[in-house]
Amino acid sequence: MNPLKKLASQTAIYGLSSVVGRLLNYLLVPLYTRYFLPEEYGVVTELYAYVAFLVIILTYGIETAFFRFSQKEKNNRIVYSTSLISLLFSSLLFIILMFVFSENISSSIGYPNNQEYIKWFALIIGLDAISSISFAKLRALNKATRFALIRLVNIFVNIGLNLFFIIYCPYAIENNLQSLNFVNSVYSPSVGVGYIFIANLFASVITILMLLPEMINSVWVFERNLWKKMMIYASPLLIAGLAGMTNETIDRILLKYLLPESSNISREIGLYGAFYKLSIIMILFIQTFRFAAEPFYFSQEREHNSRKIYADVMKYFIIVTSFIFLIVTTFYDFFINFLGSKYHDERGFIVVSILLFANFFLGIYYNLSIWYKLTEKTKYGAYIAIFGASITIILNFLLIPILGFVGSALATLACYFFMVLVSFYLSNKYFPIPYNYYRILMYFFLMIFIYLIIYYTNFSLILDILFLVGYCLLVYALEKPKMTDNKTPKLF
Repeated sequence: MNPLKKLASQTAIYGLSSVVGRLLNYLLVPLYTRYFLPEEYGVVTELYAYVAFLVIILTYGIETAFFRFSQKEKNNRIVYSTSLISLLFSSLLFIILMFVFSENISSSIGYPNNQEYIKWFALIIGLDAISSISFAKLRALNKATRFALIRLVNIFVNIGLNLFFIIYCPYAIENNLQSLNFVNSVYSPSVGVGYIFIANLFASVITILMLLPEMINSVWVFERNLWKKMMIYASPLLIAGLAGMTNETIDRILLKYLLPESSNISREIGLYGAFYKLSIIMILFIQTFRFAAEPFYFSQEREHNSRKIYADVMKYFIIVTSFIFLIVTTFYDFFINFLGSKYHDERGFIVVSILLFANFFLGIYYNLSIWYKLTEKTKYGAYIAIFGASITIILNFLLIPILGFVGSALATLACYFFMVLVSFYLSNKYFPIPYNYYRILMYFFLMIFIYLIIYYTNFSLILDILFLVGYCLLVYALEKPKMTDNKTPKLF
């Protein structure tokens, strides 16, 4: 199969699991926002921000190292087993420490009466870290279908348990249903938002059970010298991952401490968390693309036209993400209605637009970042990410007291924009790729032009849709020669 077609098919399969799963998960947002106050939902937003950091620490860049060394080493089964054993040991140690110090940790973050949250999250993080390398193995072996199936089962279990605990159980108690005895044995109203975490934990357990064949069939050999080389390669990626997660989540953490005292802080955090969810389509596509792209880039490294392929991928990526940006902003009123009336806020549209734009640049950065992974100059990935995190932290401290969570969104945008500029400069220096700058800039400014029309005019929705159609027709007209050229296959 042609490499670009292969990437497209893999992206489509990963996308099926991610899109279906995340969209179903997305439907949980109005469930949470209707059953829990913004103050209660703010707890969920904050704790999952901490979890994101811990997952990065617990996986310590070993996934990317696995892809790199699977291409370099003759026996890639040993690469997998070494990675798996490493993650099993580190995850078990983490879980033990979190259980021992759960009381201290829960008190330090402001939830002294909820030690169980810490224990649940420890198990979720540990299990997810262990499963990450098996998912990486499936990606490396191009087993996208099995990958997608397991991810979908995880999502359906999570959603099913959310619906059971949050909707069915209170309904059964209120209406004295025949299942009341069973409900009373598994449900306590006092747990409240804790059932969101419990559902996640059960889903993680099911995921591990489904990945057992990959784990059991491992050779179970730990190659110390190989592990050392992998850690040398991965350690800058750990730093980059932490800095990158800082960029993605620190705003939701800092809001708690930097918002004016006159604000309803928990409500503001809950609102921002809900608005962040509205940019999920852009984030979803980027994540889906990364699942397929990372092993794809390494596999294409030795091809004579690899850099041309990388350039084509970037162009088509920008085409798709520009369209996603326009879709969400055009139909913003439709998406915001999912959240419920308590989450309608005049700042919503501009915040969602900024976050979409920020993630647009984040996606470009992910495409650019392949240069330091292929050249094994992973230290530059750490430098760039630290640079971005510095911008994020500084601007959050400066802007949140003045603009509230709008300042957080602007800080995120500035961070990713400057990371793109730096990575682009270094890429041209160490690993130049022949990007089609004319087409890329044209699609970018066309996206901006259409958005400004939507934002500053009072045209009808139908006319806005016609602009979207016009964008698609222009793309088709410009890219049609390549789409029909057998030598240059289409990506989408």
